[in-house]
Amino acid sequence: MTVERAIRWGPGLFAVLILALAPLIFSDFYLSAVITKALWLGIAAVSLIFLAGYVGMVSLGQVALYGIAGFTAANLVVADGGSKVALNPWLATLLGLAVAVAVGFFLGAIASRSYGIYFLMITLAFSVLVYFFFAQVTQLSGFGGVNNVELPSVVGNPLQQPARLFYIALVVSAVVYLGLRYVARAPLGLAFQGVRDDPARMRALGYNVPLLRAVAFALGALVAGLAGILSVWWNTRISPGSISLSQTIDVLVIAVIGGLYRLEGAWVGAGVVAVLDNWLRGVDLVGSRFNTVIGVIFLAIVLVSPGGLMGIWGSATSMLQSRFGRGASGEESDPLPLTQERHPASDPPIVP
Repeated sequence: MTVERAIRWGPGLFAVLILALAPLIFSDFYLSAVITKALWLGIAAVSLIFLAGYVGMVSLGQVALYGIAGFTAANLVVADGGSKVALNPWLATLLGLAVAVAVGFFLGAIASRSYGIYFLMITLAFSVLVYFFFAQVTQLSGFGGVNNVELPSVVGNPLQQPARLFYIALVVSAVVYLGLRYVARAPLGLAFQGVRDDPARMRALGYNVPLLRAVAFALGALVAGLAGILSVWWNTRISPGSISLSQTIDVLVIAVIGGLYRLEGAWVGAGVVAVLDNWLRGVDLVGSRFNTVIGVIFLAIVLVSPGGLMGIWGSATSMLQSRFGRGASGEESDPLPLTQERHPASDPPIVP
C-alpha cells in the first residue's frame, strides 16, 4: 500500500516541490517566459476542462471571457491607450472579474438550452464577436492595444522581478484547482454531473437544468477571468490579438493534450506547450512551422490516448500499482490493459 501511494502521489508532490523552489532552480527568463506563462494558460484551460468534464459543455468562449476581464481591468487603470479612467489596480481587477462573470452568466443563459455541436458553435461565435468588438472599438483597445498597464504594487515589475508574479500565478493556480475539486464534491458539483449525465432525468427530479448550466458557465467565466488578469500582468498589455481565434484554438489544444478528463491536465498541457514553444521556435527546421509541430503532437496524443497525457499517465500508474499489488499478495493476475484507468473513490472520473 505504501508503494501504491508513492506511485500515486510521489510525482505530484515532486512537481509541487520543484515549483515552490523554481526561482532558485531556473533562470529569470525561463521562470517568466515558460513557467509563469504555463501557469496562467493552465488556468484558462482548466476553465474549459471543468465545463467539459463536469457539466458536459465544451466551450470555445473561454478566451473571449478572459479577454473581457483583461480589457476591463486594463481600461480602468493608468495605461497607454484605452479609456482615461484611473482606478486602483485591485479595484479594477475585481471589476474585471465581475464583468467577466456577468457576461459569462448571460452567455450561459442564452446557450444553456443547446447541446453538443450547437453549444460549441454558439460559444465560438461569441469568441469571434468579442474579438471583433475590441478590434473595432478603439476607444477600449487603442490602435495597438492597451499598453504599459499599471499593476498592483505586489506584482512589481514582471521583467525585473519575475518571482513575484510567478508565486502569485502559482497560488492562484492552487486555489483554482482546490476550489474546483471542492465544488465537484459539493451538492452543486454533483448536480452539475447529473446534468452532464442525464439532463432529462434531472429535469424530472425538479432541477432547473438551464439555470445550473448557466451557473456552471459563470463559474468557468470566473476562472477564465483570473487567467485574463494574470495574462495582462504578465504582458503588461493586452490587444485584440491576445484573444484571437488562434489563441482560442491554443487553449483547446492545451486542454486536449493535457487531458480533458482531469483538472491537472490543464497545467500539464500548458507546460508542454510552453516548453516546446520556448525550445522549438529557435530550431531552424521548425521556426514558423511551430503550429504544425504542435498539430502533429496533438493528433498523436489523441490517437494514442483520448485522455491526453494524463490518460497515458493514469494507465501507466495503474499498471505499476497492479504489478506491485500482485507482488505483495503473491497473485499472478494479468496487468490492466492500457485503456483502463483506475480512479480512487475520493476522486471520481469526470469523463463527459
